[in-house]
Amino acid sequence: MKIMGILNVTPDSFADGGRHDTYEKAVARGLEMISEGVDIIDIGGESTRPGAERVSAKEEQARVIPVIEKLSQTGIPISIDTMRAETADKAVAAGASIVNDVSGGLADEEMHERVAELGCPYILMHWRGHSFDMNSRAVYKDVVQEVIAEIELQIDKALSSGIARNNLIIDPGLGFAKEAEHNWEILRRIEEVTDLGYPVLIGGSRKRFLGGQSPDEREAATIDLTSSLLAKKIWAVRVHSVAPHKKLVIANG
Repeated sequence: MKIMGILNVTPDSFADGGRHDTYEKAVARGLEMISEGVDIIDIGGESTRPGAERVSAKEEQARVIPVIEKLSQTGIPISIDTMRAETADKAVAAGASIVNDVSGGLADEEMHERVAELGCPYILMHWRGHSFDMNSRAVYKDVVQEVIAEIELQIDKALSSGIARNNLIIDPGLGFAKEAEHNWEILRRIEEVTDLGYPVLIGGSRKRFLGGQSPDEREAATIDLTSSLLAKKIWAVRVHSVAPHKKLVIANG
């Protein structure tokens, strides 16, 4: 299992907004994650917390591109966390090697074709709408089957756009248009997601369904979540703290 470290270059992300919102802070945190053994650094310049308003493409790129240019020089793989094809393009030119699109291509109709042209790995997440109203879309009869069906639709679009099958990674989108019970049901039946045959990314770090009054109070539960996934054929976990998760992976060989 790989450890993907979250680096939000934003003032308003739910768990760490403002902690790394300058170039200097972001680069320092990136270097710290590298020292802790991170496998991939996921850099984002737009918060996707519930209720968040979108920033402009110009602002998003101003936040992330200089940080990507600097940290990519270390040789650690960098993923760009963006819903915009234009930002993905500029990020890869700056040194990113993976595109992590939480909308799975639904937010920008040009994304799949652009990623196909870039020829890089693409993380396709289950998504039903932007942050400002996604909670109202958390309505399911069978959340696992519906999430899988909706992911498969986007997979088909991605493949038909020219993205190579072996470049696709999927993410069931914990917390995105999902209530706590939906997240837990997905985790309980995660084998149904891995059985699709694609690498799977899980991003549950410090999210509300884990309990606790604040994101920092959910760190122990996040570590427990990673521990529970070690035997589940998960490609990577996306986490805020690197060291304890890396320690778990190493200890379990």
